[in-house]
Amino acid sequence: MIGELAALTTALFWAVAARLFRQLGNRFSALSMNLYKGISTLVLLSVVCIGFIPLSHLPTEAYLWLLLSGVIGIGIGDTCFFLALKRIGDSQSVLVTETLAPIFAALLAMMWIAEWLNWIQWLGVAVVIISVDMVVKSTRKTSPHIMPSTGYLYAGAAAICQAVGAVISRDILTSYSIGAAEATCWRLAGGVVIVVVLMAVRREKWLPTGQNKARVWGIFAIATLLGTVLAMYFQMLGFANAKAGIVQTLIATSAIFSLMVAAIMGDKISRSTIFWSLGALTGVAVLVVS
Repeated sequence: MIGELAALTTALFWAVAARLFRQLGNRFSALSMNLYKGISTLVLLSVVCIGFIPLSHLPTEAYLWLLLSGVIGIGIGDTCFFLALKRIGDSQSVLVTETLAPIFAALLAMMWIAEWLNWIQWLGVAVVIISVDMVVKSTRKTSPHIMPSTGYLYAGAAAICQAVGAVISRDILTSYSIGAAEATCWRLAGGVVIVVVLMAVRREKWLPTGQNKARVWGIFAIATLLGTVLAMYFQMLGFANAKAGIVQTLIATSAIFSLMVAAIMGDKISRSTIFWSLGALTGVAVLVVS
């Protein structure tokens, strides 16, 4: 039960963190939010790796692949997710990203590392795609505000980037002897570098705007602690104590937790949204468990 509880804790933390990051959307740009999240997590993980974990000695190309994985999955992917948060909110962003990412990862794995899907998994893919499409249509019909299509495009892009980063990481982790924490540090480093470059090119503001910056940084610290540091720890704890398929399925319940958080915060959630969200999670379960 330890692994299963850890996976559910990961999903809950990420759902709460997404709501907190959404509240900061008007104070930080998507790039600056991603930058400070990456730097703070990289510092903490680096201390753990240097102080407690023996470092690996891999070929240069392996580290370069990990850096590329971070550039795509963290630098670009998380920035797209934060852009989606600003436009369509946390529950919709988490639902689209977290349910589509396993599909894109499975499809990419077919081409990259020859992991083929069986017909039951293809059925799961179809269920997820149909369910997510119905949730999007249902939400746009019932929402009192206009939900811009760009928000869903950003969420979809985030899912693709997460999938690319995950498959590259999986390839390196299975091909070489390197710990998950150290690999994550290299990925974070790649993400931070590309975000810094993009911010310099776009000349974006590095610090949050508006008043009461102490409160803003406090919320940001809590969101980063929950959504990145603790979520990452419990994710690794889950993989250490339960089957990977079960853990991935339970983490995908972050979409349901996001709906619960939204309801608690006063957002109206329609029955059709709840129904099709459960349908999407059922498809994810079929995809990763079968």
